[in-house]
Amino acid sequence: MATGKNIRTWFNGAWHEGDVMIMRAADHGSWLGTTVFDGARRFEGVAPDLEAHCARVNRSAEALMITPTTGTEEMVEIVREGLKAYPADAAVYIRPMYWALEGGELGVLPRPGATGFAICLEEIPMAPPDRATTLTTTRFRRPVLEDAVVNAKAGCLYPNNARMLAEARAKGYGNALVADALGNVAETATANIFMVRDGEVFTPIPNGTFLAGITRARHIANMKADGMVVHETVLTFEDFRQADEVFMSGNMMKVTPVTEFDGTRYQIGPVTRRVRELYWDWALSEG
Repeated sequence: MATGKNIRTWFNGAWHEGDVMIMRAADHGSWLGTTVFDGARRFEGVAPDLEAHCARVNRSAEALMITPTTGTEEMVEIVREGLKAYPADAAVYIRPMYWALEGGELGVLPRPGATGFAICLEEIPMAPPDRATTLTTTRFRRPVLEDAVVNAKAGCLYPNNARMLAEARAKGYGNALVADALGNVAETATANIFMVRDGEVFTPIPNGTFLAGITRARHIANMKADGMVVHETVLTFEDFRQADEVFMSGNMMKVTPVTEFDGTRYQIGPVTRRVRELYWDWALSEG
């Protein structure tokens, strides 16, 4: 993630300038990891899918047995009020977040209704269209619902992602292409993944091991509306070695081209460029 600046924090019912301290040592989220967040983006004066991101953070909270305290519409209004303090052309990362304040029996189970809530706005620039990355494999895999809260955007999942990134960076690559428990491709360490072969688009089918992103869904809808053929299916590492183009999809940068996977090189091709163009056209028209 790029280094941010110009941070504002919503906490205890008001906006504050700067990165306000919001958690205490005894908060359940601090010592037992019951934290969830979501990430939306404001750029070029629009905040596409803001409502969907605010709704998802409430679903994530429920998945971790944290009681949501702010409705989607109210959250959207708080964010929009906070964004008024930024220049119209500022690119801002929007993070609503919850954490459990207290534990119930034995201290492990979050106590219903004991919830912390904050929103962080952070000015982080968008990447230029041709800023690409490279991929390698990693020995770490995506977990399944039986052993991790993969049905939430939970902070406790990210140390595993960090291990993937650290291994990839140590090998000289920018990111990791990650397998699920069965050894099929799930996503990268930080974003969903797409590949292009013979003009058709392929992406791993959601199987409960990774968060099928809001931006991912938006790309699929845009591509289908544009007449592209999009397959959600089981994909292997060998499929990616046979691809013509590969790109990542995430809220932070929307579309990130991939130029290499473990020695297999790709061009930033016409489909990748078209997906970015479609997203910007949709976002600005919606705005």
